Amino acid sequence: MKVWRKLSKIGAVPFKGAGYILPNDEENYEYFQWLTSEVTDKGGEGAFVQTDRIESLTEAEIMDLFKRVREKEYLPIEEELEAIEKGTLPLDQEDNPESRKKLIDHFTRLTKEFDLIRKVDFFASPKGILLEKRIRTVRDRIKTFSSGNKAKTENPITLRDRKDYQGKIWVTRKRPYVDRIASAWLIRSFIDSGAVFKFIGEGPVRSKKNTVLFDIKDGGFTHHGDLCTFEVLIRSFELKDQALKKLAEVVHQIDLRDKKYPAPEADGIEELLKGIRKISTDDQEILNKGISVFEMLYASKK
Repeated sequence: MKVWRKLSKIGAVPFKGAGYILPNDEENYEYFQWLTSEVTDKGGEGAFVQTDRIESLTEAEIMDLFKRVREKEYLPIEEELEAIEKGTLPLDQEDNPESRKKLIDHFTRLTKEFDLIRKVDFFASPKGILLEKRIRTVRDRIKTFSSGNKAKTENPITLRDRKDYQGKIWVTRKRPYVDRIASAWLIRSFIDSGAVFKFIGEGPVRSKKNTVLFDIKDGGFTHHGDLCTFEVLIRSFELKDQALKKLAEVVHQIDLRDKKYPAPEADGIEELLKGIRKISTDDQEILNKGISVFEMLYASKK
């Protein structure tokens, strides 16, 4: 039973009542290695093979086998999503903080469950694709009524040209953390690869020639309404990158903690950044190590 649960968790599907199959990749191959070792260690017998084909099935039939299993797993998600879709309407029409929080918590849990299944939906079942679109639509509606009418009253973000921000010294507060580290990574990766960063203490600051203040009150780039500095930079420079959009949700959740986005990896990233601040000797070291974290996180979103 323990082995069966593990096989189900990684997306293996039963085959002819005699075994389980998975697409052949490095990660699954390694998983089968240690799983058969675990069975052997407990006194049982286990074996696995890799093969280019199954003689009795075409590739399309094998893919359909995986899709059918995943679509059954999506059914409870679909039912709960329908309830959430119906529940968003009254919250669009009236201010109901308690119901709103309950709905957002429910939606966050549901998207986590969906992401676990989607991860092992190796051949992109039609139901999974449709559910992802519906989840995206509900998320957009939740964002709308979560922020209320703020967007209508706030000043628009000024658009900037990257050419005007080359060779600048970017200045922020000491002891950089989530938003400042992520913003520094974004600046180096998408705005100016040669950007230099300097740190200042708390208190009044004045912008000097060739410097740009960021994540500082009254700085050139800082929080705007319910947007963190990272999000402001993305909008200011009109960066159109889906992986960046996903990364922005993680940064927003860690920095503002308003549950605007379901970002299950946020807690883990925050713990990493806390560890970096504890073991690093100066601000530049914190920044460099933190930038590496966001570089890897961005790569995982591509």
